[in-house]
Amino acid sequence: MTTLSIYDTTLRDGTQAENFNLSVEDKVRVTLKLDELGVDYVEGGWPGANPASSEYFQEIRNYDLRHTKIAAFGSTRNFKNSADTDANLQALVEAKTPAITIFGKTWDIHVLDALHIELNDNLVIIEDSLAYLRPHVEHLFYDAEHFFDGFKANREYALATIDQAVAGGADALILCDTNGGTLPTEIPEIMAQVKKHLQAKGSSVELGIHAHNDSETAVGNSLMAVSCGATQVQGTMNGYGERCGNANLTSIVPALALKMKYDFEAAKHLHRLSAASRYVNELANLAPNRYQPYVGSSAFAHKGGIHVSAVQKNPLTYEHIEPEKVGNVRRILISDQSGRSNVLHKAKQFGINLESKDPVITAILKDLKELENQGYQFEGAEASFELLMRRALGTQRRYFDLKGFRVINQKSSLEEDVNAEATIRLEVGGELVHTASMGDGPVNALDNALRKALTRFYPNLKEMWLNDYRVRVLASEHGTGARVRVLIESSDSSSQWGTVGVSHDILEASWQALVDSISYKLMKDEMKKSI
Repeated sequence: MTTLSIYDTTLRDGTQAENFNLSVEDKVRVTLKLDELGVDYVEGGWPGANPASSEYFQEIRNYDLRHTKIAAFGSTRNFKNSADTDANLQALVEAKTPAITIFGKTWDIHVLDALHIELNDNLVIIEDSLAYLRPHVEHLFYDAEHFFDGFKANREYALATIDQAVAGGADALILCDTNGGTLPTEIPEIMAQVKKHLQAKGSSVELGIHAHNDSETAVGNSLMAVSCGATQVQGTMNGYGERCGNANLTSIVPALALKMKYDFEAAKHLHRLSAASRYVNELANLAPNRYQPYVGSSAFAHKGGIHVSAVQKNPLTYEHIEPEKVGNVRRILISDQSGRSNVLHKAKQFGINLESKDPVITAILKDLKELENQGYQFEGAEASFELLMRRALGTQRRYFDLKGFRVINQKSSLEEDVNAEATIRLEVGGELVHTASMGDGPVNALDNALRKALTRFYPNLKEMWLNDYRVRVLASEHGTGARVRVLIESSDSSSQWGTVGVSHDILEASWQALVDSISYKLMKDEMKKSI
């Protein structure tokens, strides 16, 4: 069986999507998550395009990746420059990545109308660029931009461009459906012609596929290409990308592994796929598509009637795979009994002893439904849900009680930064504590004051820190009166957890999430001591 490589371009092609933005720190986090997933290549961006991309390539060198290899992306040289003086090629070399991918023009109209050079000139710069990069990099890939459109418009010229890429030393030719208009039925014949042509030339270069989704066929085109001999698949997490997006790796990877039985590293880590999908959404501060195949929260959700009855007897009746294989869960959406199953499942996961007929389950379900109606979401905040369950059971200790807090923002002039100060009053074990603290913004000031008040009683809070803070506006048609949901990701030396708060007031929502975060840390440490 042919070994495939999965090439992720979320950090470059994905960030070209509307409203999809990642900081350098976010890009590093996504890279580490994709490394855990077993993705073979992560394209970090175009190092010559902007300072943030260059900063990423410098920063990622500080991390030891277990499997993933970083790729830098760029274009063939400018026709006016020689390869050794071209700024784009120099930036690619200076990125010091184990892989480099460059794209070149395949479609004759792009050569004539976009580059304004002769067709033969384009052939020269393709070979020159790859030949210059070849000694500087371990893996060298060539993205044949607009290949399928170019092939259909001028077959001889499209094939001539990839001949030059082979002559320049490319390890793999990636055939790109850049406009996303190709259908799966067209892939086999075109790839057969490409393979026949390369074989006639005596070339054994590998082929890859890079599909866009403008015709809703990117996943189908990618799978079809693999079945026709492609050994590298490029795409993005959750299909993010320019216009209608790129081929969605969260659909491609499980299809290749579970249905087409291909062997590749990410196939060994499919159970991490759903978590990785959600992680990218949260970092980009975008609402996940609940109906997304394989990883969406509704992908294995069943609602009423014949479906529920059948699935409870045998899940295969209405599920094409076991959800656990991709890190997802089965959800039954209707009836008290179905809701009980969900609660019991979580209780077992959290190590909580709960009987199926325990009346407290009804109270938990009631609280959960009320909170969901208010805008709470526990998918990225399971620590808050565990605390909710333990409070309903009466087993959750109250580590402190709020008596009041006040946050003041002060700005004296346009030139000065805003100064934030939080004052907080707590009761801890019958003792009243009154503290104040400054911070970088009101939430940070509140967090600092809370920790300052509690650390004397709970020194282990010094070992905890906040990794991330996200705010999402709910029902934005209400304008500034809308509710907001705050998600906080916290960690210590051994684990990380998420908590949530919802309110019309961003400080109140932040307070809820902060309190849950600290309470969870204290509870977790207390449980460790009792073992």
